[in-house]
Amino acid sequence: MYYVYVLYSAVHQKTYVGYTSDLTRRIEEHNSTGERGWTISYRPWEILYTEEFENKAEAIRRQRYFKTGVGY
Repeated sequence: MYYVYVLYSAVHQKTYVGYTSDLTRRIEEHNSTGERGWTISYRPWEILYTEEFENKAEAIRRQRYFKTGVGY
């Protein structure tokens, strides 16, 4: 299974969209002190929304839709 997730930072009023095969681990990574990248500046994150998919290609397609609004 793969998951598309939307995170929300209430402190900074930001959202982040990603996909993963291990949702619990990935959320913990986003909130950990060892995480690198864009999400590090906007901790703490909470899960706003999730969807489950049978395969990675479907999850990536849905993530792109959320990020662009058209799925490209």
